[in-house]
Parts: sequence; C-alpha cells; structure tokens
Amino acid sequence: MPRPDKTDELTKTLEEKILILDGAMGTTIRSYGLQEKDARGKQFADAPKDLLNNGDILSLTQSEVISDVHCKFLEAGSDIIETNSFSGTSIAQSEFFIEDPRESGAGRKDPDFYQKVIDDPFLKNLAWEINLQSAQLARSACDAAETKTGIKRYVAGAIGPMTVGLNNAAVDPDDPGFRTVTFDQVYEDYKRQIRALVEGGADILMVETIFDALNSKAALVAAQDVFEEDGFNLPMIISAAVGRGGETMISAQKIEAFWNAVAHIKPLAVGLNCSLGPDEMRPFIAELSNVADTFVSCYPNAGMPDALSKTGFPFSPQDMQDKLLDFSKAGFINLAGGCCGSTPKHIAAIAKAVKDVTPRKRPVIEPMLRLSGTEPYNHTTNKNFLMIGERTNVAGSPVFRKMIQENRLEDALAVARQQVDNGAPVIDICFDDGLIDGVDMMTRFLNLVQSEPDITKVPITVDSSKWEIILAGLKCMQGKGIVNSISLKEGEETFKQQARTIMKFGAAAVVMAFDENGQAATYEEKIRICERAYHILVDKVGFNPQDIIFDPNILTVATGIEEHNNYAVDFFKATKWIKKNLPGAKISGGVSNVSFSFRGNNPVREAMHAAFLYHAGNSGMDMGIVNAGMLEVYDEIKPDMLKHVEDVLLNRDSDATERMLDFAEQFKGIKKKTQKEDLAWRDEPLEKRLEYALLKGIDTFITEDTEEARQKYDKPLHVIEGPLMDGMSVVGDLFGAGKMFLPQVVKSARVMKKSVAYLEPYMEKEKEIKIAAISKELMAGDSNLTDTSARLKAEKSLTAGRILMATVKGDVHDIGKNIVGVVLACNGFEVIDMGVMVPCEKILEVAAARQVDVIGLSGLITPSLDEMVNVAKEMERRGLNTPVLVGGATTSPAHTAVKIAPHYSGSIIHVLDASRSVPVTTALLSDEQRETLLQDTKEKYQRLRDNFNKKDKPTISIEDARSKKIDIDWESYSPPVPEFIGTRIIANQSLRELVNYIDWTPFFHAWELRGVWDR
Repeated sequence: MPRPDKTDELTKTLEEKILILDGAMGTTIRSYGLQEKDARGKQFADAPKDLLNNGDILSLTQSEVISDVHCKFLEAGSDIIETNSFSGTSIAQSEFFIEDPRESGAGRKDPDFYQKVIDDPFLKNLAWEINLQSAQLARSACDAAETKTGIKRYVAGAIGPMTVGLNNAAVDPDDPGFRTVTFDQVYEDYKRQIRALVEGGADILMVETIFDALNSKAALVAAQDVFEEDGFNLPMIISAAVGRGGETMISAQKIEAFWNAVAHIKPLAVGLNCSLGPDEMRPFIAELSNVADTFVSCYPNAGMPDALSKTGFPFSPQDMQDKLLDFSKAGFINLAGGCCGSTPKHIAAIAKAVKDVTPRKRPVIEPMLRLSGTEPYNHTTNKNFLMIGERTNVAGSPVFRKMIQENRLEDALAVARQQVDNGAPVIDICFDDGLIDGVDMMTRFLNLVQSEPDITKVPITVDSSKWEIILAGLKCMQGKGIVNSISLKEGEETFKQQARTIMKFGAAAVVMAFDENGQAATYEEKIRICERAYHILVDKVGFNPQDIIFDPNILTVATGIEEHNNYAVDFFKATKWIKKNLPGAKISGGVSNVSFSFRGNNPVREAMHAAFLYHAGNSGMDMGIVNAGMLEVYDEIKPDMLKHVEDVLLNRDSDATERMLDFAEQFKGIKKKTQKEDLAWRDEPLEKRLEYALLKGIDTFITEDTEEARQKYDKPLHVIEGPLMDGMSVVGDLFGAGKMFLPQVVKSARVMKKSVAYLEPYMEKEKEIKIAAISKELMAGDSNLTDTSARLKAEKSLTAGRILMATVKGDVHDIGKNIVGVVLACNGFEVIDMGVMVPCEKILEVAAARQVDVIGLSGLITPSLDEMVNVAKEMERRGLNTPVLVGGATTSPAHTAVKIAPHYSGSIIHVLDASRSVPVTTALLSDEQRETLLQDTKEKYQRLRDNFNKKDKPTISIEDARSKKIDIDWESYSPPVPEFIGTRIIANQSLRELVNYIDWTPFFHAWELRGVWDR
C-alpha cells in the first residue's frame, strides 16, 4: 500500500529549514567488519560469486546491521534516510549471480543477454525482496525515531544508476552505435524496483548518482508510469554525479542541460552527489542553484578517495561541516548530507552546523522553451530566429537519403556535424522513407550521434509521421529535444495519449494544425485548431505551454489556384493571433514548402524563403526547418525580385501569381551562380567589396582584397578597425533586424577570421620592428645589456597591460572577442585568450596565476548574460577587485548596470565594440585617467538603474484605465479648419528667429539626458 503523498508537507518544511540527508551506507557498513560468510548468510551460501561487495544483499542476510546503520544516521540528525537498495535491480544483481559470457568466450553482453536477466525468475524475486526489505527496514527505523523524538522522518527509496549505461558508446570502440542493453529493458527493471520500494513504505523516490542521463530518464519514465497505473504519487529527488568539468560522468551533460532534461517531472529537489568532494563541487552546486526552480540537494563525497585515510576518504567531519555550512550560507542548498566516506559523525557535524541557517529560496525562473543536448539551449523571447538544420532529413536532402539507404552512416554523421559547425542550434532527424526501416535507423543513428560530442551537444528534433519512430527516437535522447509532430488528425484521445508520452520523456512537441477534418489551410481553420489543441494540452494533459510549438502549416503559394493566393498571409495572421492569444506557445514551420511551385528555380526559391522568413519573423514566428544554403540575405534581394516575391507572399493583387510566373521564367533552369560566375560585385570600390564578402560569407577573394586594403591603409590594424569592422557592423545590424540568420553570420565570421589571420603576420612584423628599434636604443645607452635582456626590456616597455579574455560558459561564439583581442594586442596589450565555453573557475584561476590587469568577458547568446552575473558574484565572494570588461551581441550598458555591476564592488564596464576597447582599457590602467573613467561610469550606470527602476512603477489594469477615460461628445464637436491647405514655401527664414521655438527635450532624451528642456 503506497504511503500518502508527502509533497506538500515536505515543501512546507523545506521552506522553513534545511533538511538533513544521511551519509554513506557502504562506508558505515565496513566499520562492522563483516566477512564473506556474513554477506552470504544461509540464504546465499552457494552463490557462484563473492557477495561481500554486494551491499544491497545485506538487507536480506544482515538486516540487523542495516537497521543499526539507519538508527545511527537518524540519531546523528538525518531527516531523510535512504533505503539500502542502490543496486537493487535485476541488471545490477546479475553481476553477482550470472556468469559473464565474456569469461567463457561465449561473446559479449548484449540486449539478448540482458533480456534473459530481466526474465530470470530468481533475479526478479531477488530484486523484489531486496527493495521490499530495504524499504521496510528504513521505514521501521524512521517510525521508531519519529515516535521517540516527535520529529518527522522520511524514507527515500534509493534508485541507483545500474551497472550498464544506455549512453555508453565506449562498450565497443569499434562499434560506437552498439549498446549492451535497451531502454525498454532498463525501464522494465526500474519499474519493478520502484513498485517494491513503494510497497515497503518509501515516502520519496530518489534517483541518484546519475552518470548516464538516459538511464535516469528510463527511471523517471518508469516512476511516472507506476504512479499513473497504480493511482498514487510520491515526491521525487533527482541527483547527478558530475566530474571535475561539471558534466555527468558518462553522458557528459552540463549542469543546466541535465536540468532542462529532467525538469518536466517537477521533482521535489534536484541535486548533486558522489564523484567529487565538497571543495570541487561548489561551482557546480552554485550553478544548479541558479537554474533550478525547485529545491536543491547536495551530498558530496568526503573528498576524493584516499587509501591512507581511515574511511578511505580524507575529509573529517569538521571539514564537511565547514564546506556544507558555506554552501548553506551562500544560499545554494535546501538539503545537505554526505556520500562516500561520510559517517554518522560527518552527518552530525553537518546537521549541527546548518541547523539555524536560512534555507535557499527557490528562484523564479523566466518561463521559456528550454532544450538541451549535452549543452543547454534556452530560446528566449528576444532571441533571433531558431533555424533548425534540415540536412539530416531524408525528405529534405536526397544526398542524405542516399547515404542512409546505402548504410553510409559515417558520411551521414558528417552531414549532422557540418550543420552544427555551421551554427544550427537544433538539428532535425527524419527517416520517413519507404525503403528505410525508420525505427531501426532512428535508434542506430541517434546512438551514433550520442557518441559524437560535436553533434550531441545540440538538441535533436525527432521528425516522423509514424508514432513508433518518434517513440524510438525519444528512447535515445538523453537531453530535451523536440518531437515533430503530433496532431488531432486521429482524434482527441490519441492526441492526449501521445502528448502524455512526450511529456513523460520531457520533450517539446510540434503540433500540426491538423484535425479530424483535415489540414488547416485558412486563417480561421489554423487558429481554431491551434486554440483547441492548446487547451487540450494545457488544461487536460498538463503540458508546459512553453513546450508547445505550433506549425500552422506553411503552404505553397503561386500555384495558379486562386484559393491558394492568401496562404502566406493567412500564416502570418495566424502566427500573430497565436502569439497574442495562446501564451507561451511557439511557432514553427517548414519554410521550403512556400516556394514549391518554383522547384528547380533556386534564385526564386532563395528570395522567397528570405522574404517569407522576414515577414513571418516580424509576425512572431520563432523557428523553422530551413536549408540555410537556399536562403538569400533579405536586403540583398534585387528590388524587382523582391517586389514580385512580396506581391505573391502578401497577395497584393489578383495577378501577382501570373506576373511572378512570367518573371520567374528568366531564372528557370539557372542554377545558383557560383562565386566565380557572379562577379559583378568585384567592380565595386575596395571597402564595398570587403563588406560584400563579409555579408555573403564569400572567402574566395578575401586574401587579395585584404592585401589591397593593407597597401591602402597606413597600418594593418587600420584595416581591421576600418572596413572590416564596418562590414561586420552591417552583418550585426541585419542579424538583429531578422534579415540575416545565425548560419549566415557564422559564414561571415569565418571570412572575417581569414582576413584577420592574413593581417596578423604583418602586425607582428610591425611589433618586431618596434622591439628591435627600442632594443638597439637601450643597448646603445647601456653596454652591459645583452641582446636577450635588451629585447625583454623592450617587450616590457611596449606592454601596456595584461588582459585575459574569454567567452563565458554556455557560449561557443568568439568572433567579436577575437577581433577585440587582435586590436588590443596591436595596441601593446598582452592578451591571454582562453577561448570559448570557459567556466568561471577557470577564468579566475588563470587570472590569478597570470596576475592579469583586466578580465574581458564575451558572449553572443542570451544565456551568456546569466553566466556573466555568476562570474561577478564569484569575484565578489573571492574578494577580487580586477576590472572587468563586458562585451558581445546580447550585452548592453543597461544590462551591465542593472544586472551585473550590482554584484561586484570592483569596476565593470560595458564596451560597445573593438574600437572602444583600447581607450577604455588604457584609461583603466592609467593613474591619471582611471578615476575619471570609473566616476563617469558609476554615474552613468546609476542613471541607467534609475531609469530601469522607473519602469517597474505599479500600473492599474486596462479595465480601470478605460473606466477613467475622458468622454468626448463627438456629435457636437467641430474640428478646427486650417486657414490654408497645400504647400507653402517660406524662403530666407532666419534660424535666429526660430531657435527660441525649438523644443530640445527629444534631442536630450536621445542622449539619455532626462528631464524637460529649460527646467
């Protein structure tokens, strides 16, 4: 009989105090000095293998020892104790009772082997008895302690990671797609364990020491199914084991990516345990505390293993107490305990230390679509269009389809990798083809993808019209991906069932505007179906609105059928309506559909895609499946082409289609011009050629154009600061306006990088000439100087300061940082470039070791902003005062002033671009200029904060505002009639006469000088 749901009770308690977990069962058991015969007992006297290291079996053979361990932890102050069931599955127990086929030469362990394990009656019964007895022992100990002390105590059913991993490609390096066990087998085994723990009296289910995120997903899906099938609910705690890089041990998921993948089950708490000592765990528990909107648990090892210490781990109770107290006071945790090496004495010390510390307050996290591979992807409302790579879709790429049909999976992986390298934040994978076994291929290919770090870092869209293929894909995704798609086509019940399954796996869902009556074509049909689907998902299924992605159907225009003329307009209108009326929902679609009438006519299709995306983006479209190779830059579409395309898309007049068809004839059969063929731009002036090359991502002539610019400008640096920066500014403006997209920007960045790389040797040569001249001068004045010592002095005299630069954790973009680094280096600064995705701890570690004068933080995407705040907080905690420069596409003076600067008592200055980096850095390191710069910045940031805070003034409701409107009797109102209508030219008007009538208020507002003119 399940225990009552204690979620509300535990939530209330956790809001009031930090709850104490127990310590290490294995460490404490070893203190009893048990031998092999004790572990076996009478029940397992004839077991085929040694059982001394099978701690779970002791619940059956040494139950009094396990009960005593529980009592010791409860006496030490544990509020929650775990059952002795960490390895309580048939799969884990098979290691002790079933012969390994490799030992007899019978082959490797594989799904067939583990199916026998799952079906084995002895192992089934053994696993059930271990979990049942373990839960009963913990239940009895808790009940006795609660009766004795009057303090509530809880039993957490411990669910370990198993001895095999669904994501472990290292099992067979020659066959990285091979897995020893299937998702269904792991799921089934966990399901039995959960039912036994519940039967034995567990209050909480704790899925812990997660090193393989896919195994944990199997456990979480199993738990949800048990709750649903058996009609009850228990709170859950999820705890991951991370390595020194802050990634899960086998699946290499970063902290936030892991949280994005499991947050859907709304656990009572999420946390970290095992793998690290508390000293190394601090930055990772801090990160988890920042991103998780639930309670946070932390029970680290007592340091890293140390064979010379008494418990095998070096941290004493006092050491653990100090570290966990630090975590508690910093507001990181709500539950504290210990893992390997933690004895009852450790737990007693922790309990005493945190007793009166105020628990962490759960943060309010902005609702948004949060996805993940091994890295997180959070799609904020102000983020640019999410372009989903379609080249791994057999329907969208004949080349990819042929690779799959010919089983050339390495080549297919290269296609996926290329999409990620080109900036696709999500890739769409589809195997819907009559000649392909979709279920088998989806499983094999995703297993291969999971073994490729460069690919699996991004979220996956599992794309299929067949539910069984979607399900196969869900069972291979360790992160949080997207399902494309489900619909109401087969009725509401099927729709709800599929949505519930997607929700259990934690994926987002594309919902097609399709119901029992067919596909929505008109505006009215689109909004009717989407509204119905939204309310079913949100109100009946409990789906997170941010995880709903509507596809209102991008249909083909210019077909010659009059009813089709308004298809694009209807899509734009429906998109606006959905964004306004269905809160949280996103909009997606297959963009290439719109131009299908012109298949084979690439120039027209490219223009149509760019124009469609521009208008759809302005209407609120968030993402789409797009071939970035068939996409023109909106501002680069020729005016006559743009007019014809937009006349069709916007259905401006009745003959737009006919005119478009006639116009398109001139491009029919013309393939996209190669860079060599389309050379009209080569006749433009040098600066325009450089801008065009950057804009179009053409690197064919960039070396010769850069050389021409080097010859024209006084210094190589001036080429970077001049035409190259000007060109990248145009790219940035178009990107911000939704007229360029990330894959195109990535191409631009590569051209920029190639140009800068060409100039670098010349800039280095300039530097060498300066050093040689100074060295010569020094040696002339001091005959004791050697060539080496003179050179060192010369180099030092040219060094204006030492700057550390890094793109912060969570961001892989570095073009802006690289340009700033080159500019600073050319102006005498020593630049230490740490690259991209740099954790806070590494930045500060290197900054201290190299004694840098300034730290530069860069970021292109929105999550970078949160990480910059984290760096500022950590610098303040460490008592640092090194100046910090902040830059990147998403940064701004306002964000720096409002969100970052308040967390750091040192100086933090936003730098707009590379041209400002040198004067700002020079002033920071100048005794004469520093104070003026800091004071000006302080005053400017205070104004920005004041202006920001004014926006938060309370407002009345729209209903109240309307009730107070001024009533005007328009019937009796006669508007004034102007004395003169038309154009009147006033010649020779003196400005001196007009100046006193000018209201300068708007002018000063534009310069952020608030107030009203002349006051």
